[in-house]
Amino acid sequence: MNNKNNLKIADMAEHEKPVEKLLRLGAEYLSDAELLAIILRTGDKDKSVLDLSQQILNAHPIYKGLNGLNYRHVNDLMSISGVGKVKASQILALNEISRRMSTERHYEKIRLDSPESVANYFMEKTRYLTKERVVALFESNSNECIHEVLISVGSLDRAILSAREIFKEALMANAASIILMHNHPSGNPEPSDVDIIYTKKLKKQGDEMGIPILDHIIIGDGVYYSMKEKEII
Repeated sequence: MNNKNNLKIADMAEHEKPVEKLLRLGAEYLSDAELLAIILRTGDKDKSVLDLSQQILNAHPIYKGLNGLNYRHVNDLMSISGVGKVKASQILALNEISRRMSTERHYEKIRLDSPESVANYFMEKTRYLTKERVVALFESNSNECIHEVLISVGSLDRAILSAREIFKEALMANAASIILMHNHPSGNPEPSDVDIIYTKKLKKQGDEMGIPILDHIIIGDGVYYSMKEKEII
């Protein structure tokens, strides 16, 4: 007699198969493993797609379930028996679609004069990053976001700000002002001494060029720090 947890999809009752279950009841009634199984479609010779999906969801040593997928890279996924380039790519594409859907809602409502609005937009995009990234938002004379550019990717504990790249991009975009944003993978958004010193230096250069730095927002885990709100700049 088959153990239900090890059943092949073909051996399952029709109403328990993931696709049929979704069509009959709705996606919200499926487990995480069942939803992932629909994306992956097939298992391998040793396990069903449901078994494989469950294994993938529990593969990370710390983060389990769907949250763990955010911390997996292509080589991590391909180290799991039954996961090749195609399945790894499907999972990574699923992760990116999920992030973009989340940030899309905030992008339509982003207000550059509100640090909270800017932080909410970037919160989901940076939550699972393991390295610091510096992004510049360029603002038009009518206070609209006209361009967003990745300035640098730093080490785990420090982003490398490039004044030349920031103002070069700003001039090319004909920006009226700039808002800087970077993430702290540690989850603590408090700025370091280097963050503050360099931001003040950039602000001085921006003022001299007529392209002021309006704010530098640091994103942590569900929280943010605005140098404008704290009156640092």
